[in-house]
Amino acid sequence: MAQEETNTGQVAQDIAVYLYGQVEVFLNGLLRPWNAYQLAIILGLFVLAHLLGKVLAARWDAWLRTRGDWPTWRKRFGLLIRNRMRLILFVALVWPTVWIMREVTWPSRSYLLAIAGQMAVAWLVIAILTRLITNSFLRATVRYAGWTWVTLSILNLTDEAQTLLDSIALSPGDTRLSLWMVVQAVAILGALFALARFVSTNSATRIRRNEDISPSMQVLVVKFLQVLLYGAAFFIGLKTVGFDLTGLAVLSGAIGVGLGFGLQKVVSNLVSGVIILMDKSIKPGDVISLGDTFGWINTLGARYASVVTRDGKEYLIPNEDLITGQVVNWSHSNTLVRLDVFFGTAYGDDPHQVRKIAVEAAKSVDRVLSSTSPVCHIVGFGDSSVDYILRFWISNPTSGLTNIRGNVYLALWDAFKENGISIPFPQREVTVLPGSQLDFSPPGQAKPRQSNDLPD
Repeated sequence: MAQEETNTGQVAQDIAVYLYGQVEVFLNGLLRPWNAYQLAIILGLFVLAHLLGKVLAARWDAWLRTRGDWPTWRKRFGLLIRNRMRLILFVALVWPTVWIMREVTWPSRSYLLAIAGQMAVAWLVIAILTRLITNSFLRATVRYAGWTWVTLSILNLTDEAQTLLDSIALSPGDTRLSLWMVVQAVAILGALFALARFVSTNSATRIRRNEDISPSMQVLVVKFLQVLLYGAAFFIGLKTVGFDLTGLAVLSGAIGVGLGFGLQKVVSNLVSGVIILMDKSIKPGDVISLGDTFGWINTLGARYASVVTRDGKEYLIPNEDLITGQVVNWSHSNTLVRLDVFFGTAYGDDPHQVRKIAVEAAKSVDRVLSSTSPVCHIVGFGDSSVDYILRFWISNPTSGLTNIRGNVYLALWDAFKENGISIPFPQREVTVLPGSQLDFSPPGQAKPRQSNDLPD
């Protein structure tokens, strides 16, 4: 261990000496007249590109505002040009200058200008290509890493940078983990994850377009494909870098213990989600009732199901509750649903006529099925009314239940009013016993004492 640290320190010292020598050579080269001239030209072109960029960017932005009918990809490309206007102008200025310098003077006298032009073009290409990455953090990481790599490549410093990064290392046990290995792992894993995301996104789009696959199976296939692609990208990336995967056996055992004790609910929800997708008991688009929650299943996730109610609220119900709880799926195997409406009429109304009127009123509502005729039955004799139940069928419960019940009640109201059927309500009779007196004095006013009142 001590010997390895000594070797690492020696390598770092040698690299530092080499870089110091290169910097000294570079600074000495700047003392040459033509090198100083080239740096002055580069600086002048950069300042000119900066000033022109401000003017042209404002005009370009104003012109883009007039193109409201452009598709989204054109607008994004226009914004990219506006944001990189200074770099585009610098590329447009530096390369004609290089060609003129090569024709007028010796080619060696435009060497620094050519390097600046190569770096500017490489930076511009990387900036354009990284716009294809939607994630802002990943886009910035890839962009700066690409700029660093092309700069080192153009300056022929890649070997020195690699040696320096490889010299900075840790050795936990038998594994040597260097900074260069970490950089490789980040680059390779990032590329593989981006590729896995691209493949999974396109595959998921094609799977969802396939009408022969049920919605629940579509979700299951997409989730399985994502786990497979991302897992393969992770292990292939580590293996490519040279990381010893045998050490993951201990880690997987520790994770298993943690899952068994601390993540029981999480694992239960994950397994329940897989069971739901496999048995097709519920799927996106179904209308379910769970307790007081009634709504549409928006999405089925690995841990929970998203249920959107008619009032716009979105409930995230754990998958375990959908497995262990009593769930009413209004659109599972049969879309026909029977609804019951209770009402009462006065004892003076003919019950035979009431039943006929109630059935005809229910038939007049649009969503009530005429193929299965409504029925009305007497269910009891109440204190002040004859109680009835009106049963009817509908075929579209996803359009709501409360609204159809309300329409049927309104149809009953109109039909009873038209036919003189009364809907009673509780009433109370007060009987005054002989010899009793009622006090009609206003509140707060003392009543007069009667002669037969006993003294206090």
